[in-house]
Amino acid sequence: MNPTPNVAALLLTGGASARLGRPKAALEVGGTTLARRLAAVLAEVSPLVLEVGPGYSDLDRALEDPPGGGPLRALVAGWAALRARGHDGPALAIACDLPNLGVELVRVVATWPAPGSVVPVVAGRDQPLLARWSPSALDATAAMAAAGERSLRGLLALAEVTRIDEADWGPVAPAGEFLDVDTPEDAARLGLAL
Repeated sequence: MNPTPNVAALLLTGGASARLGRPKAALEVGGTTLARRLAAVLAEVSPLVLEVGPGYSDLDRALEDPPGGGPLRALVAGWAALRARGHDGPALAIACDLPNLGVELVRVVATWPAPGSVVPVVAGRDQPLLARWSPSALDATAAMAAAGERSLRGLLALAEVTRIDEADWGPVAPAGEFLDVDTPEDAARLGLAL
């Protein structure tokens, strides 16, 4: 399949993984690390994929300031790195803790026919770390981070966010693709060795 030419992707690997006790991005899945597996998934959808974090994949990377500063700071750093490479279109933001994530679900989010940001909803909960963020939303991240915000929840309040629910993404992906790894129990449930 061909990548979506105007959508970049950011793989966020810089979290502390405190509840898991080791870096999520380094977990083994299918004979590779979670970061490398997700990098390959994103490369199927986007021609420009960067890791934001310490370097768990083979992707070019950017570092948030400060390192481990949270997903909003990761988007600030990733957006700056994309802009430095000449990208000024939307960007996917994908957390590194989604071991079941597949290409088709990412493609649905990347190509959803809405002009602004696109955020999937699972069981009534927004998924801002498996979302497509518009340039205007990404432009807003620096001011939000400077104001002390750490999470992506503030981006969800922007008027331009289109939410897509299971009726939209369900035909191509089971809800299990949204399962993430936060604790040793999550890893065991998903069949990942620690």
